[in-house]
Amino acid sequence: MKNNLNKSKAQIERLKKIITSHDFAYYADDNPTITDSEYDRLFLELKKLEESNPDLVTIDSPTQRVGTTPIKGFEEVDHHVPMLSLDNVFNEDQLKKRFSSKIIDPLKKIQLPQNIEEIPFIAEPKLDGAAVSLFYKKGILDFAVTRGDGKTGENITHNIKTIPSVPLRIRGSLIPDEIEVRGEVFMPKIDFLKYNQNAQKLGLRTLVNPRNGAAGSLRQLDPKITATRPLDAYFYSVVRIKGTKLPKKNSELLNFIRNLGFKVSPDSELVYGLKGCMSYYSRINKIRENISYEIDGVVYKLDDLDMQKILGYSKTAPNWAVAHKLPPQEETSVVSNIEFQIGRTGQITPVARIMPVYVGGVTISNVTLHNEDELHRKDVRIGDTVIVSRAGDVIPQITKVILEKRKKISSKVKIPKKCPICHSKIIRDQGKRVSRCIGGFSCLAQKKESIRHFSSRSAMDIDGLGVKIIDQLVSNEIVKNLSDLYNIDKNQLSSLDLMGDKSAENLLNSIEKSKKTTFSRFLFSLGIREVGEITATTLARNFKSIDDLKKANIDKLESCADVGPIVASNIKEFFNKKENIQTIEKLLNSGISWKDEVNKSKDSIFKSKNVVITGSFNKIKRSDLKEKLVFLGAKVKSSVSEKTDIVIVGTNPGEKYNRAKSLNLALFDESDLFRRLSKELDITLE
Repeated sequence: MKNNLNKSKAQIERLKKIITSHDFAYYADDNPTITDSEYDRLFLELKKLEESNPDLVTIDSPTQRVGTTPIKGFEEVDHHVPMLSLDNVFNEDQLKKRFSSKIIDPLKKIQLPQNIEEIPFIAEPKLDGAAVSLFYKKGILDFAVTRGDGKTGENITHNIKTIPSVPLRIRGSLIPDEIEVRGEVFMPKIDFLKYNQNAQKLGLRTLVNPRNGAAGSLRQLDPKITATRPLDAYFYSVVRIKGTKLPKKNSELLNFIRNLGFKVSPDSELVYGLKGCMSYYSRINKIRENISYEIDGVVYKLDDLDMQKILGYSKTAPNWAVAHKLPPQEETSVVSNIEFQIGRTGQITPVARIMPVYVGGVTISNVTLHNEDELHRKDVRIGDTVIVSRAGDVIPQITKVILEKRKKISSKVKIPKKCPICHSKIIRDQGKRVSRCIGGFSCLAQKKESIRHFSSRSAMDIDGLGVKIIDQLVSNEIVKNLSDLYNIDKNQLSSLDLMGDKSAENLLNSIEKSKKTTFSRFLFSLGIREVGEITATTLARNFKSIDDLKKANIDKLESCADVGPIVASNIKEFFNKKENIQTIEKLLNSGISWKDEVNKSKDSIFKSKNVVITGSFNKIKRSDLKEKLVFLGAKVKSSVSEKTDIVIVGTNPGEKYNRAKSLNLALFDESDLFRRLSKELDITLE
């Protein structure tokens, strides 16, 4: 029996090694060494052996790329080394100044004079995808994290494993004990088009563009969905390593990464000086359309890794690297109509409907004109031929009207006097560029946007109440008021499109769960103009109840931090409207409640303190923790510095924790934190 087990184990290890080798040849080398049918036979043989010997299945097996169970949510992970963005330049003059100020001048100061034209750089295309960081222990993938805000990302290990070109086990004879590799996940252009064509045939939702397709795929809870997306990845840096020394040159580092089994960009190149960089830039710009993946610029990095360490980092970006943005792609189109959209607060936004045009990897048919002043400044008219661009390859905009092609008979477009949705009067805010519909909740557009805001994650957090469901609830007059959300029954929900019995049950449970909230979340959910999450928390700290807030005069409101004359006026205006008071009463009568968070100590230890949170917590969401700290008067910051007073440390803390220890800052672990919160707030954290 034992001999049979050892034999199976040996066979499994042999097959894993063979399949991994073929994966590298196919995905990284683009040089298949066996036919698809031969590969399938090997894979099936491995799968059968593992099914017969489930105890021999390991996480690095090729059969384990796609998990079987969706995760419940995304765990936040602090980056051990921050994932900083790159500074941008847009022309040769800016690049020359950048090299002088960030490279040549600093090196002169430390007696390392350099001739810019002799300095070697690694030049590579700037992929338009999703940045990721992968950590391996003993050669096996341990976890993968998104960029997030650069300091904290989301754990996407379950999804990254579905990408065939990402090694589950590192190749080679010299395997580092630990290594963190960074790169970009993207969707090749041809595969993006094929995916959308197939999705259309099947009646499924298509992806907007390759970049959003890649980022959205990594944020799926179910890895089986991610596995259907044609994702690829290129890797370009190592930010930490144990057990093996890194090369001295960036160009050598790329070979080092590749030999470990990671794909690197085939378009990277070693160039010299400003001239070499500009020559590379010109070549990439010319062949941009022929490159198999979307790019929005090129990146130059010093090739000498020791010199990179010497030059270091600014607060937000490395000094030894820069992104040179490609010119925004432009196309001409014709304006077929100009419509006016109504937002949650009644703001009128003119939107140009144009003949669909493909610009910078996206088909564009709508372009916002922002506000009345912008509409008049650009003087865009129906029937105009316009130039459409994507600034930074992201935001579509009309950059120019081609007046030579304007029709002889055309008229300027004006903001309507009445709302196109509810026909209420439109007024312009005094001293501002914004015009608004005064219809309030009687305006269907404002009603839909108000419900969307009310149910959002930072407000009442009603999971499953999406835009399409809200549209139907309002259009079918099932929801006429915010409080109607709490009177919906299963039959009403089940009758909606895309809503089966199970989905209806889940949504009803989510609605019921939302009734237990906090005062600050409830205030934020009401959608008072210019009252964001922080201001709502400040108000909750200063007023014991809705009634107290309703009765407060302007002076009392302005005495609160974060509340100035305009915000105070907006709050007073909101509570002076009878319909708003009625809505609040109906919501509270429907069962919405919160436990008063009374600060039992007049001087909280957190009051006026700069607090940083790192790691994850078992008993509380980071967003809820932040809310409670702000309630106690803390200033919650995203990074640790000498000005930081307290660092709250959860499980899997990152570089913030190490930085805090080096600065000898006050550290609270989870148990310390909960004891303190229980003392200072009238709550029990279980």
